[in-house]
Amino acid sequence: MSEQFEPSEHDRAAERLRRAGYSEADLQREVTALEEKSATAARIFDLRRIIGGLFVVYGVIVTIAGLTDGDAEIDKAQGININLWTGLGMLALGLFFLAWLKLRPAAPVTPTLPPEAVDGQPGDAPRGD
Repeated sequence: MSEQFEPSEHDRAAERLRRAGYSEADLQREVTALEEKSATAARIFDLRRIIGGLFVVYGVIVTIAGLTDGDAEIDKAQGININLWTGLGMLALGLFFLAWLKLRPAAPVTPTLPPEAVDGQPGDAPRGD
C-alpha cells in the first residue's frame, strides 16, 4: 500500500536526467533508440536462424559421408545407407527452419515518438555530459 505513494525507479531516474538538462523528448528519443537496438539484436539471434544453420551444415557433412560410404559401412546398417538418409533429413529440417525464418520474420518493434520529440527543436539533441 505504501508503494503507491513512493516514486518509482523510473520516475527517480527521469528526475535525475531532467536535473542534468535532458528534456522529456530527449528521454523518449533515447528509449526509442534502445528499443530499436534491442529489436535488431532479437532478429540477429533468432533461434530459427541458429538451428536452421546448424542443421544445414551438419546435414551437408553427414550427406557427404553417406555418399562416400563403402559397402562395409552399409552392410553394418543392414543394407541401409543411414548416413545418407540422416544427412538428407537434417538438411531438409535445416532448410525448413531457414524458409520459416524467411517467410515469417520476427515482427519489428515499431516505436512511437511523442509529438514533442518529433517536433523538437534542433538544439534538443541529447547531450553527452
